[in-house]
Amino acid sequence: MNTSGHAADDVRASGLRLAPFRGLRYVPERVGSLAAVTSPPYDVVVRPDGLHHLESADPHNIVRLILPQAVTAGTRHRKAAVTLDRWLADGILAPDPEPALYVYEQRGDGLLQRGLIGALELSAPGEGIVLPHEDVMPHVVEDRAALMRTTAANLEPLLLTYRGDGDGAAAVIDRVVTGEPLLSTTTEDGFHHRLWSVTDPAELATVAGDLARHQALIADGHHRWATYLRLREEHAAPGPWNYGLVLLIDTARYPLRVRAIHRLLNRLPVADALAALAALDEGFRVTRVDGPLPAAQEALTAACAEGNAFLLAGDGSFHLVDRPDPALLARTVRGDRPEAWRTLDATVLHSTLLDHVWHIPDAPEDISYIHDTEAAVEQAERRGGTAVLMHPVKEEVVRDLARQGVTMPRKSTSFGPKPATGLVLRSLALD
Repeated sequence: MNTSGHAADDVRASGLRLAPFRGLRYVPERVGSLAAVTSPPYDVVVRPDGLHHLESADPHNIVRLILPQAVTAGTRHRKAAVTLDRWLADGILAPDPEPALYVYEQRGDGLLQRGLIGALELSAPGEGIVLPHEDVMPHVVEDRAALMRTTAANLEPLLLTYRGDGDGAAAVIDRVVTGEPLLSTTTEDGFHHRLWSVTDPAELATVAGDLARHQALIADGHHRWATYLRLREEHAAPGPWNYGLVLLIDTARYPLRVRAIHRLLNRLPVADALAALAALDEGFRVTRVDGPLPAAQEALTAACAEGNAFLLAGDGSFHLVDRPDPALLARTVRGDRPEAWRTLDATVLHSTLLDHVWHIPDAPEDISYIHDTEAAVEQAERRGGTAVLMHPVKEEVVRDLARQGVTMPRKSTSFGPKPATGLVLRSLALD
């Protein structure tokens, strides 16, 4: 299966179908600032520090919807629904007057990214239209499903990519960004965000005709995509639940950055992790490396050029774990997958280190997934656990495995920049 997205690709009767919708957006006059009500995606917010920071930034920050706080899950989700209804009634959020696709631009850190936000018709992985590349955690899907079900809303877009050829949708985006944006704001990370609407029928038809020739890779949002599919099953009749909010990026024009997602082993002290490694007859090389963190990361990068490597932190020092014994890998990594999958750092980490060496249960109380490197180290030191710092996977490896229908271990990649949450929402009641 060819995923390049060019005219030579397999052409399906139904490729990507991105539908206009009436976006819910903050009314600028009713909030402190648009920047103050935005948030990173729910799984990037570093709890509790990041959550408290966002909640205090503005009483209407979107984090109160995507990560509502209450004692029980059911109470949390109902709280989000009540909050959303109140903000709509009070005019904090308001729907746009007509359905639209939205051109979204992010600019910062030497990067320019533009894409289309819309309601994408859902499809199962076997249809070859939207390709996942990571496994998901059932408890996260259940939580996101309960939140979406209770609020009847898509509160933040997934990030999908495709490979375009410069025509169609790309030309529409280039024309739209010459006009006045609906909104413009700069978030505290220094990124500048702009949003335009596309409502002209001819422009929408051009986008539709172009996207129908393409398939997409899920770059970020596997759990939310799995949630969309679950909720579609619950609402069998055609309707708004057959669509999900996405940001679609043409990476032939706007390449994404790929970063690692680190593991925090909450109940495993670094000393115990090192002792278990030392006890192996066939194991890994373990080397203490000098800090500070950027220098230790350079050592990790150099080691990854030679094979699987990880950096352990949490006791005030750094330990490079690399050069796994081939016999150990042969015993612990399943052999019925492609070589590219069997040699992934995430595969070796989960199959060999977590399952075989450290015996860490695959449960949220034992393993946390943290995008920010410094936050992972700080939390490991605070909790007395072990941060396992990872090196990014190359995008071509991700695409190749997705093309083969092979999913990577969960939370293997972090594509970015991710869309800011809170700039445009989708209410299923309006569709």
